[in-house]
Amino acid sequence: MLFDKVKAFVVELDGARTGTEPVFHGGQAVAGRVLLELAGAARVGALRLRARGRARAHWTESRSAGSSTAYTQSYSERVEVVNHRATLLAPDSGDIATLPAGRHEFPFSFQLPISLVTSFEGKHGSVRYSIKATLHRPWVPARCARKVFTVIEPVDINTPALLEPQAGAREKVARSWYCTRGLVCLSAKIDRKGYTPGEVIPIFAEIDNGSTRAVQPRAALVQTQTFMARGARKQKRAVVASVDGEPVGPGRRALWPGRALRIPPVGPSILHCRVLSVDYSLKVFVDIPGSSNLLLELPLVIGTVPLHPLGSRSASVGSRASFLQDWGLCTLMDRPEAPPEYSEVVRESQLVYTSQGPSSLLHDLGVITEGPYFACLQEFRYCPPPLYSEDPNPPSEAVRPRCMTC
Repeated sequence: MLFDKVKAFVVELDGARTGTEPVFHGGQAVAGRVLLELAGAARVGALRLRARGRARAHWTESRSAGSSTAYTQSYSERVEVVNHRATLLAPDSGDIATLPAGRHEFPFSFQLPISLVTSFEGKHGSVRYSIKATLHRPWVPARCARKVFTVIEPVDINTPALLEPQAGAREKVARSWYCTRGLVCLSAKIDRKGYTPGEVIPIFAEIDNGSTRAVQPRAALVQTQTFMARGARKQKRAVVASVDGEPVGPGRRALWPGRALRIPPVGPSILHCRVLSVDYSLKVFVDIPGSSNLLLELPLVIGTVPLHPLGSRSASVGSRASFLQDWGLCTLMDRPEAPPEYSEVVRESQLVYTSQGPSSLLHDLGVITEGPYFACLQEFRYCPPPLYSEDPNPPSEAVRPRCMTC
C-alpha cells in the first residue's frame, strides 16, 4: 500500500481562529483557506472547492389498505439555495504538480446569495450549509475535507406589520353531561407581533367565569415546525415557555394586567422556504373542568433584530399604555422591562430544555413534546435607551395654580 504523505487536510473559515465559529447571512462574503500539510513531496492533480446549502424535508407515513395490507408512504423534497464551485489548484495542460513537504495554504472567497434560509435541524427536515474541499492525486483515492457553517437570516421586527398589536376574544358555553353550566369569556391582547429571544411578552387578558365551577387561565408560547413535500404537510409542535394564572371562581372576573412570559433562546421564525417553516404563536386558554378548553391563539414572529432605540420602542410603550387605558388599568402600568443583550440570551441556550408548564398543559394543547428549535446566533449587543416623557418633572396633583382673581 502506498504511503499517504498527507498529514493534515482541513478547511478553515476566517474568524474561526478566535475560538468562535462565524455566523453568516445572505449577501455576505465567505472567506477562508484550505490547509494542506505534507510529510513529503507529493504529486497533486487538482484541488477543488464546493460550497453547498440545502433545505430538505423527509418523513414516512404508514397507511393501511385493508385489514391485512399495510404500506409505507415516503415524502421527500429538497431545495438547493447555495451552489458554488471553484478550483484552487489546477496544473496547466493537465500536468501533475509536485508540492514539496510542509504546510500549504490555498485561500478562497465567495459571495452568498442575497436571500437565504436560516440554518435548521429538525426531526423531519434540515437546512445545512457546508464547504467541501477535494484533493485529487494520481493513483491515490481522493481526499476530502468538509466544514459546516451557520447562516442566520435577519428578521427585523421593526416593520409596521410586526409592530401591530394582536388581540382576540372567545367565549364558550361550559357543558357537562349535556347540562349547561354557564358562559366563560376570554379576551387577550399583546402590544405587538414581533419579539426577540430574551424579551418579556406582557399579556393583557380578561377572564369572565359565568360557570358554576372554578376555571384555570394559562398561556403558552408554542413553536410549530411545518415540513412540506409532494403536496403533503407534516407538523410538529412544542411548548417553549408557559405561565399559569390564579384560578377564577364561579361568577368571578379576573384580569391579567401584563402577565409576563419570557421568551427563551429559541431560533428565529423561518417564513420563506419551500420545504419547511418555523412559526410561533401565543396560546391563551382557560381550562374548564368537565369541558373542552376555551382557546385563543395570537400569531407571533421571533426575530433577530430587536426594537430600534427610539421610534419603535416608544411606539411599543405607547401601545401598551393604550391597552391599560382601554381596560382601566393605568395605575398598574409599570416600567417595561428592556430586552437583555443578545449574547446573554445565547449563553443560556446550552441549558437542557425542560417543559416550563405542567404536563397537563402539553396534553391540553395537543402538543408534541419534542425538543424545540433553539438559537445558534452570533453575539448581538443591544442596550435600549431609558424611557422618557415630555416633561421629566411633571407637577404634583396636590399643587394647582392659583386663580389670578382670588
